[in-house]
Amino acid sequence: MAAFPEISRIPFEGPGSDNPLAFRWYDENEVVEGRTMKEHLRFSVVYWHTMRGTGSDPFGWGTAVRPWDDGSESLENAIRRVRVAFEFMEKLGAPYYAFHDRDVAPEGATLAESNRNLDKIAEVLAEEQQRTGIKLLWGTANLFSNPRFMHGAATSCNADVFAYAAGQVKHALETTQRLGGENYVFWGGREGYQCLYNTDMKREIDHLGRFLQMAVEHADRIGFRGTFLIEPKPKEPTKHQYDSDAAACINFLRAYGLTERFKLNIETNHATLAGHSMMHELDYAGFQGMLGSIDANTGDLLLGWDTDQFPTDLYLTAQTMLVILKHGGLGSGGVNFDAKVRRESFEPIDLFHAHIGGMDAFARGLKIAAAIRRDGKLAGFVKDRYASWDSGIGAKIEHGSESFESLSKYALELGEVRTNRSGRQEMLENLINTYL
Repeated sequence: MAAFPEISRIPFEGPGSDNPLAFRWYDENEVVEGRTMKEHLRFSVVYWHTMRGTGSDPFGWGTAVRPWDDGSESLENAIRRVRVAFEFMEKLGAPYYAFHDRDVAPEGATLAESNRNLDKIAEVLAEEQQRTGIKLLWGTANLFSNPRFMHGAATSCNADVFAYAAGQVKHALETTQRLGGENYVFWGGREGYQCLYNTDMKREIDHLGRFLQMAVEHADRIGFRGTFLIEPKPKEPTKHQYDSDAAACINFLRAYGLTERFKLNIETNHATLAGHSMMHELDYAGFQGMLGSIDANTGDLLLGWDTDQFPTDLYLTAQTMLVILKHGGLGSGGVNFDAKVRRESFEPIDLFHAHIGGMDAFARGLKIAAAIRRDGKLAGFVKDRYASWDSGIGAKIEHGSESFESLSKYALELGEVRTNRSGRQEMLENLINTYL
């Protein structure tokens, strides 16, 4: 029986539509810069917020009305959720989804029982993927919810916890491969510390490096060729997480010889928690060749924590797509809606309104970004600003043919520098406004 009987597949009706259950900007077949919107954006629905979110918060119980869910951790209820999830994604027109192992399957009393539960649910996920054509963007293991992970998983002070986490990731990785997952994500929710008095930071980071090396070794053993992704986040739930931002993650990956197999999954709300903009994190990962995927959401800066709201700000989506296009796209990654409806938006139909808004915002952001690139004014300004590096002394410095000695001689002969140009920040901000 359908969970959303009143909803058919969400249509594209164009900017003039006033239908709240239609796309105004996301036309999956529209070609932008040589690829369709569907190919550029690769939208993904997250299982944890969409199917397991209850609307609870630290101050109140769940409010979400989910008629298909009896609230139990039975396999029957988990199977029913899978059927509903794929009905939702099929009607929405999302080509991908993502999950944690504990989102889709109940945790058992032992790791062996948990593995069996995941295997049973994976059979249903495979059936639904075959029926709908929806694919798995990435899988991951929940290494943060169970009390055993209170001190972390790969960075735990308890070696038995490390071993348990390894066993859990092994099975989650194998399940991801079984379902054709194109990536596998590591989010170190508790891979960090609360207090340095009781922490051997070097030992913990070394353990994390070895854990990820073993993941690569096992991937090679089973023939998994998908991309591994690390998701930066500076805090929450720990005081300091070792994957704090893009720069820290890339430095870590280089230190442990992991750059050939790993890229980054950048999340907007995590970027702002780190004191950066989404553009900053994307561009830093991009020019390092480490941009893999994004978690599309936003936070409320008046609140200051990871609120995981759906992205509807066109400045944000345009800036995001401008950088993604600059670096050649997301490859095997996608625009993954790691976002949840508000506690007050408790009816099932609100799931559609939220995702439609996010997909339209990114579709319009893609078109705005493409228009900015096509016009060339922004790129031309940046090129002119750095013109002194394209010839003369600047080109020689970049080519490595100068030294402090030669540059000192050049500077003494130069005298005072008199050729600085205005950065024209206000003019450029006004320019961006003309595209919206």
